[in-house]
Amino acid sequence: MSEAVETLPKNEQKDRALGLILDAWDTALGRGCAPEQIATSAIFAAFADLIDVYGEEVVAEMANHLPSRVRRGEFSMRECQMN
Repeated sequence: MSEAVETLPKNEQKDRALGLILDAWDTALGRGCAPEQIATSAIFAAFADLIDVYGEEVVAEMANHLPSRVRRGEFSMRECQMN
């Protein structure tokens, strides 16, 4: 029996979603897609969904904060850089 998404705490939803996305990423790699093409597609899908939920202005403001977050290593997944 699977849990309803609504009953999972947000941190568990994030962990589960990331795991599923990384599995899909590995599948795409195994089927011949280049990592940069997968990344571009994932970013497009993410922004499209965020815009559907929050609208262009809110998402544009979120995007304004991305450079500093990238520089802080928030998106680095190398073990020595994980925050």
